[in-house]
Amino acid sequence: SSTDKPILLNNIPDAEAFINGAEVAVIGFFQDPQSPGAEQFRRAAGQVAEVPFGLSSSAAVLSHYGAAENTVVLFRTVDNDRRDLDMSSREVDAKKLTRFVRMNELRLVTEYNPVTAVGVMQSSLQFNLLLITDKMSPKHPERMRKFRAAAELYKGKILFILLDSNLQSNERVLSYFQLKKSQLPALAIFHTPDDEHEVVAVDDIFIERVQDLCNRFLQ
Repeated sequence: SSTDKPILLNNIPDAEAFINGAEVAVIGFFQDPQSPGAEQFRRAAGQVAEVPFGLSSSAAVLSHYGAAENTVVLFRTVDNDRRDLDMSSREVDAKKLTRFVRMNELRLVTEYNPVTAVGVMQSSLQFNLLLITDKMSPKHPERMRKFRAAAELYKGKILFILLDSNLQSNERVLSYFQLKKSQLPALAIFHTPDDEHEVVAVDDIFIERVQDLCNRFLQ
């Protein structure tokens, strides 16, 4: 619950476990946990329910992560990325910190479900590429590996989305693209401003094929 946030991280093993336990984790590095910046950090933590927030005033933890004092760091384990925000300025408040998290929390591949739908809809990216597939398939891990590799090539241009055909809440998406489960897996690329889209049924995911579809659609 938001009342438990942020979690205090007093040593390196706790910090490592905290980061590795989530796709996206946020840590505030404050030498003074009662500073104005730390107070804004706590406010933001209460407003972003689904992202874990941790706070550390340990010099060892700061040094381990090469973080400056009064800095908030967002860690994305899925693509081994991090983003730093300097909280020293009084202009950086809870609202700006929340926006910083929302802008940077998108995974390399975002799984679409009722929880993530809002973030997907609010994304600044106008192009979405959906992999519509059965997550229970034995081929799923390899498909995701290739899909994620392709996603690396279109960072900042196309939002890559995994859509699990087993979820009942996703049936309307299949209906929208006029897809039956027998036609899966499929790739669907979508331009949000005008609903223009293209759907391609695929037996397997090949990076070159994903590139071909993306490049054609972007042009």
